Formats: sequence, structure tokens, C-alpha cells
Amino acid sequence: MAVDAGRLDAEFAGLDALQADEALPGPGLGRRAWSALWPKLAAIAIVLAVWQAVVWAELKPPWVLPGPAAVFDELAALVVKGSFWTAIGVTLRRAAVGYVLAVAIGVVIGVLVARFKLLRTAVGSLITGLQTMPSIAWFPLAILLFGLKESAILFVVVLGAAPSIANGLLTGVDSVPPALVRCGRVLGAGSVNMYRFVILPASLPSFIGGLKQGWAFAWRSLMAGEILVIIARRPSLGANLQFARELSDARGLLAFMVVILVVGILVDSVFGRAERAVRRRWGLVDAAEAA
Repeated sequence: MAVDAGRLDAEFAGLDALQADEALPGPGLGRRAWSALWPKLAAIAIVLAVWQAVVWAELKPPWVLPGPAAVFDELAALVVKGSFWTAIGVTLRRAAVGYVLAVAIGVVIGVLVARFKLLRTAVGSLITGLQTMPSIAWFPLAILLFGLKESAILFVVVLGAAPSIANGLLTGVDSVPPALVRCGRVLGAGSVNMYRFVILPASLPSFIGGLKQGWAFAWRSLMAGEILVIIARRPSLGANLQFARELSDARGLLAFMVVILVVGILVDSVFGRAERAVRRRWGLVDAAEAA
């Protein structure tokens, strides 16, 4: 059968064009930054517009629900105070300590439950149950065990974050392709080396997601703890939030809520970047999407 040379030339020309497109450089750094930034700015603008519209509608008096301008004026006044930064430092230190403890405990539990089938049968569903349990429900027990001390807050932060981290690791281990495990066995990897060099690295994308979710639970638990457990001479964001409520200081209350939201978003964005980088390295997204 005769081959249409013109048609073949056109097809190969199309393949060459595809390869040329792949070789083209991607958008510049400024353009990528703007592409990632403008949706966030638009969302903030919409939220502020809705907030201001509610204030203009006078559904609540201004001393109960102040407008964005008044709240940001209050925030500007707080930023120049040393006590404000001290409170942020205390809160972030508690968050870091509690989260590191939660990661250590969650990884150990996740590896043990993934490694031993009997242990997964016994406590696998318990981990999910602990993850779904509201962190506020742990505080009566924490206060009973530790009193109104910082250890009570850290206890609840760990209980809030560790189950999510363990479940993230379990999900990653379960998602490892069996072919990788067989290749590891063929290359002579024992039980320890199999987890160290094959299973744990392959489960990293899902594990990063578990770390991100664990941070969200840790941050929520910490804010609840600082509102309930107020320690003298240790100012924190949660304690200032509670003091503003007791003094009926709506502007200060909303200003601290904005700070708590911003800190949570900034840390979450760090986890998001790490997650995209890991997924790109593992070939789960292309370079343009990961950027």
C-alpha cells in the first residue's frame, strides 16, 4: 500500500512543533508571582467589600461590628507595641514545640501501625476517631491532669495534630506501588532498609499532606487552648483575644483575629510550596503547575 509522503511529513512536523513548544521557556518570575497573587488579592478585596457592606447596612452597631478601616487602624496601633510582638512570639513558640512533638509521635505511630497488621487492626480506626474528635473536648481532661499550665495546652495541641500526621503517613504507605516494593526486595532491601529507602520516600507526597493537615489541627487547638488556659505574665494571641472580648473591645478583638488568620495562612502557604515541590519531584505535576 502506497504511503502518502505529504501526510507523513505533516505529522512529523506536528511532532516537531510539540517538542519546540515544550522547549520554550516558561513565563518569567514576575508573571508567575502575579498569577499566584492576584486571585488572593481579589478574594481579600471581596471579603473586605462584603464586610464593609454589612457595616453600612447597620445590622449591628459600630461598637459591636466596626468596619475594616477602624480595625486596621487598631491593628496599626498594636504593631508598634512591644507586647504585641511578645504575644506573637509566645504563641509561635508554643505552636512550634507542640507541632514538633506531634510530628515525632505521629511518625512513630504511623510507622508502627503500617508495619504491623495486627496493630493496624487494633488501633487503626482509633486514630481516625481521635482525628475527628474536637480538640476543645480534651481541655477538661488536660486541665485536670496538668492544671492551668502550658503543658495542658501542649497536651491538646499534640492530641489534635498527631492523629492527622499518622493518618497521612498511613495513606502514603498504602499508596506505594507494589512494583517499587518488589524492586526493593529484588535489590536485597531488608525490613528496615525497605522502609528507609523505598516505602517512606515513596509515601512522602501523601505524608506532606498529612503534615499540612496536622498543622491546621495544631493551630486550631492552640488558639482554643490559649483562650481557655491563660497563664500570668505570658501574653499570647489567644489570651489577648479573650481579654478583648471581656473588655468589649470589638476593634481589638477583630484585629487579633486578623493576625491569627494571617499567621495561619502564611504557615499554610509554606506547606503548600513544599507539597508542590515534592509532587513535582515525584512527577505528579508538571513544572509549570508546581511553580
